[in-house]
Amino acid sequence: GGKMEGLIIKNISNDYTVLANNNYYNCKARGRFRKDNIIPLVGDHVVFDEKEKYIKEIKTRKNMLIRPSVANIDQALIVTSVKEPELSTVLLDKMLTIISYNNIKPIICFTKTDLLNAKEILEFTKLKDYYESIGYQTVINIEKETILKLFKNKVTVFTGQSGAGKSTLLNNLDKNLTLKTGEISKVLGRGKHTTRHTELFQVASGFVVDTPGFSSLDFNEMTKMDIRDNMNEMFDNLEYCKYRDCMHLNEDGCMVKEKVNQGIVLKSRYDNYKNFISKGM
Repeated sequence: GGKMEGLIIKNISNDYTVLANNNYYNCKARGRFRKDNIIPLVGDHVVFDEKEKYIKEIKTRKNMLIRPSVANIDQALIVTSVKEPELSTVLLDKMLTIISYNNIKPIICFTKTDLLNAKEILEFTKLKDYYESIGYQTVINIEKETILKLFKNKVTVFTGQSGAGKSTLLNNLDKNLTLKTGEISKVLGRGKHTTRHTELFQVASGFVVDTPGFSSLDFNEMTKMDIRDNMNEMFDNLEYCKYRDCMHLNEDGCMVKEKVNQGIVLKSRYDNYKNFISKGM
């Protein structure tokens, strides 16, 4: 048969929509995957038989999530409102930590900066600069060209609290999506009939993972060490702490708390860190 390589963009029970050379193929999965306990996922790069319409092989994944079930996500855009709803550093830090742990690059996208007054803009700028200084990429939703570049050839997942402006942002990025606004906002977790399946949408020469349940990711499989190691400034910085197995709470010789008191480590990040590791295993 004709062997081809493609990308799974949609899956409903045992029907897989595979995109290859701008064509869509409706394929089944081979029985032996079930035997080997490998289930093809949306986002998988696969080899399939275009005549027989079945998936023969799944290429190595760089990451995968179980709930929502999707593979090979390049980046997550954490859509974070700075006002109405108020900026939640708890949600932001939680998402940054879990997303990094899953080997996905987090990008912070701030929305609604136009609602800030002069004093709030100063505070917001300090916060934004801090996140950048510890290595996170940040954008503001009006920086359309920058965001479009980020999407190119990448698979991106959206997350963030409801009302932060996820669907508005999507519509601004790609005018073709206006037809689907209803679907997509439903899909991004609003609307009563949230779709139960995961799908990749083509947006701005990349893909967006349209998925229920992404913002309910939790620390459930993470140990305290995992949480520490995925909060950038809580580890890796030997000036702050020279002990590899330190949890940066009250240990002698650990400077992290001192750096918090000096305002060098953001207090909200450290408070969130302590709160998160109390939930870790």
